[in-house]
Amino acid sequence: CNKNLGAEDYLKISESSYFIIIENIPKFNDIKLSITENHAATVILVSGGYPESYEKGKTITGLNDISNELIFHAGTIKKDNTFITNGGRVLAVTSTAKDFKKALKTSYSKIDKINFDRMNYRNDIGFDLL
Repeated sequence: CNKNLGAEDYLKISESSYFIIIENIPKFNDIKLSITENHAATVILVSGGYPESYEKGKTITGLNDISNELIFHAGTIKKDNTFITNGGRVLAVTSTAKDFKKALKTSYSKIDKINFDRMNYRNDIGFDLL
């Protein structure tokens, strides 16, 4: 099911090179992408208060405890070898699996390892597709 896929999902299930995708963004409709049979699920981690007023500068922990999954950094900066929040939409945790339910479960299990003060995320993502 390709309903509601974001860029993170497409990049994770694409067998095409990321560089080819990015290089061809201006003529994206003219390139042929090869997509795996896997399903992708992305959950966005946001700063407390987002989308209204939110604080920056919160230390992010647990990223080193995650392997084999793609974590997209959006509102982060790296300071003294530590990632710090620097925006409302902080991280996008993307997982893939043979079925959507397992991909979603894996994304949420990875999120359990990540922490920053006032971290929020929706826990109902994708359930309309199940």
